[in-house]
Amino acid sequence: MAENNLSKFAGVYVAMYSAYDEGGKVDQARVRKLARSYVNTGVKGLYVGGSSGEGILQNAEERKRVVEAVLEEVKGELTVIVHIGANSTPESVELARHAEQHGADAISAVPSIYYRLPESAVENHWQHMIDSTSLPFIIYHIPQTTGFQLSAALLGRMAEQDKVIGVKMSGESTFELQQFKEIGGPDFLVFNGPDEQFLAGRIMGADGGIGGTYGVMPELFCVLNRLYEQGRREEAQVLQVKINGIIKSLLGYPSLYGACKYLLSLRGIETGQPRLPLLPVRPSHHDSLVKLNSEIEELTAHYAGSYGEKS
Repeated sequence: MAENNLSKFAGVYVAMYSAYDEGGKVDQARVRKLARSYVNTGVKGLYVGGSSGEGILQNAEERKRVVEAVLEEVKGELTVIVHIGANSTPESVELARHAEQHGADAISAVPSIYYRLPESAVENHWQHMIDSTSLPFIIYHIPQTTGFQLSAALLGRMAEQDKVIGVKMSGESTFELQQFKEIGGPDFLVFNGPDEQFLAGRIMGADGGIGGTYGVMPELFCVLNRLYEQGRREEAQVLQVKINGIIKSLLGYPSLYGACKYLLSLRGIETGQPRLPLLPVRPSHHDSLVKLNSEIEELTAHYAGSYGEKS
């Protein structure tokens, strides 16, 4: 295991959204503006092209354009992890090499989806990506969407490799998260995936988190992480419950990403509509989203003032 991986990569990462123009094409200027908006929020970095970024719904050239815009804008200011998982191994390798060429800090990937592949095929798929660059590799475990359950045996074999530095644990079990951390050991990163379980994940061994709803309330997750690190568990639990109320509201719209994109538009950050089949919000939802945005801004103002960096 390479030294200092934990200090370089541990922390809070926004799973960055897509950014399209009015015609639904990737808009690099909007990508850059969105990436720039996170620089002074306290997050460690960005996770680009994952579920929240709609990477699976974009072709390889679109994904490259997003990565290029993000790295041109914030490379050196934020740690950038690029999700390069695709259905075919050659396309995943192509995206991995592109990410390295443009200065990404690490790459990450889900297993190939659609086909129900045996574990040996998934391992081979990931190994080609790992071997194709010099970048650190982070497994993306999200069985509820991929249909693939990462076994303890496969995780153990992969964690033995120096370039495999961690796992994005988006399964719903904090017991599984704890087991993954135990298998990987103290120098193996585990990122909490379910936003509503951030605190629980940290308590059970996660070194940080990567989440989609962080994108509309990054400061709140940074404060939550800080409270945990300071041992202020009761205050952290109160904040997690408040965050979960917001998440519950967001999940009540036609698509989480459509709701989050609309919230960003209220703040002057246009990212376009989510790509179909993901649904946008309807005009009838706008008033409630304006109210929700005000709630987020009020919470952020309160916690930023009361629980800032020096708290």
